Amino acid sequence: MARILVIDPSETARRAMHGILARGSHKLASVDNGAQAWSFLHKNPGVDLVFTELKLSDGSVLDLIKQLKADPLLRLLPVVIYTEHGDREAVRQAIALRVQNFLIKPYHDEDIFAEVDKAAADPWRDRHFEAEKSFCQLMGYTPADLLRMFGELQAGRTRIRGPLEKCAETKDVRGVTDLIGPLREDAETAGAWCLAETLQHVATLATEGRWGAWPGALETLDFCGQLLAGRMDPERDLTPDFSATAESTPAASHIVTEQNSWQSAPAEGRCPVQILERLKCAIDALPGCPVIGSAAASFQMVANGHPSCINPLMDLVARDPGLSAQMLIAANKAHPPAEDFDRIEDARLAVGQLGEQRLEQQARGLVIIEEHVMDLPPAFNWTRYWTYQRGVARIAQTICRDLEFNSIEPAARAASQLYDIGKLLLAHLHPGGFRAIMEHARLHRLPLREAEKLFLGCTTKQLGLHFAERFGLSQRFANVMRWIDDPAAATADANLVAIISLARYLCRHNQVGASGDPSADQLKPIAETAEWAILRESVYPSFNLQKFEQQIHAQCGRLRTEFSGQQAGTVAQIMAGAAS
Repeated sequence: MARILVIDPSETARRAMHGILARGSHKLASVDNGAQAWSFLHKNPGVDLVFTELKLSDGSVLDLIKQLKADPLLRLLPVVIYTEHGDREAVRQAIALRVQNFLIKPYHDEDIFAEVDKAAADPWRDRHFEAEKSFCQLMGYTPADLLRMFGELQAGRTRIRGPLEKCAETKDVRGVTDLIGPLREDAETAGAWCLAETLQHVATLATEGRWGAWPGALETLDFCGQLLAGRMDPERDLTPDFSATAESTPAASHIVTEQNSWQSAPAEGRCPVQILERLKCAIDALPGCPVIGSAAASFQMVANGHPSCINPLMDLVARDPGLSAQMLIAANKAHPPAEDFDRIEDARLAVGQLGEQRLEQQARGLVIIEEHVMDLPPAFNWTRYWTYQRGVARIAQTICRDLEFNSIEPAARAASQLYDIGKLLLAHLHPGGFRAIMEHARLHRLPLREAEKLFLGCTTKQLGLHFAERFGLSQRFANVMRWIDDPAAATADANLVAIISLARYLCRHNQVGASGDPSADQLKPIAETAEWAILRESVYPSFNLQKFEQQIHAQCGRLRTEFSGQQAGTVAQIMAGAAS
């Protein structure tokens, strides 16, 4: 887990970044401008990496980076710059300042995670100290010796701070030199280069008569004390301000009130709290499919009405259930099909069909769900649910390929994103009710659909089915929603239903994200599932089921790693010729 500071005046950009980093369990704090960032970083030495927009409200971020590079301690802090439009001169300057990378918006998950991995592989704070094991071997120290020396350095740093202030008042250069010299030698002996270099910086200011910079120098000395404290106690929290900015936002009071009312309904004999007909009326009144806030922010960043590369939008939409549903609805409305089988079923194609102007209109009109609605620790939140949905889509694709259901692979990929949109509908219409149902299922270890029937008199799959039919999604997608909980009952698209049902079964049992259902029972071999009873009729007799099953379980493990950002791809070289 990394602690990351984002500097960007755009709330939309900050929300989009949060949505990406949350999947890797990273903590995020954000500020608007360079001045706020400078203050934040000096109070929070535990920041591991900075992502920053090039153009800030108080000027270019390059000015901030120059400040950081002039600081004896923060000069090693890794910084990644991103911007919407490439600027060759800015790239040259950034390279000269040795930033970690320069990226072009929109965000790409793989690039963001690769930058985090790069910073974590060589932590900047560690570079201010000699490596303990090799240094102890070289110097004949024990780890206990080194810890004692660090403690003495900390005490010495505290002891000279007051006298240094007095030296500044009297401009006593000799006094500064006498105070600093012995402690700097001790710092070098202990391999604490952070303190040695800070003290040298303080001495240089005194020698050059730069007394006006003295307050900042003493702040740097205090900052060095925090680095020493962190080195002596690795569990020490060096990011106090992250507690207020990085954690999930608590649910609003009205959501908590609704949740409490729903949770007490079973004991008070008030179930179902809602009924299908009322929920259908509420769904009919919606302008579109609800979308999680961070995904909406990512979409809004790119769909701005200006000519842009459409591929990032296609990728983004194809990975998110709410965006997939909404773009399919919009594309089929813009290009009404003559027959149901002519409906657009590919979310990427839908984006291409809409064009920049319609995409911008969609961005302005999205129905948004705040992520905290789905934040139900310890077992469920949006990030885990997104991982589960993505896992189901990827495993469904693999099943189609390996079992040679090539003709329905595109539909399986899309339907895997859409079959559970009923949860998004409920989370938007009754956020407290959604939370109450999830908690009831967890506490009583009930299948989620049983808890839904208790509180709603129906399931969220039925809500999704009504939405699909009301808003004109493909009949194949509607059939998946209709029979996903009972594939054996499917009278149409049985193979498609069985493939997605099997994919979600495998993801749930392999703990790829979280579905909202309680911990699964013991995993049955695929051959014993109801889904395989359907699929085996269309599979060649020579098909090696045992090998297939082993490969699927292995892939689930890889997906858990991939979706958490721990297996990032290679970062593209942005504007490769900028340094030439």
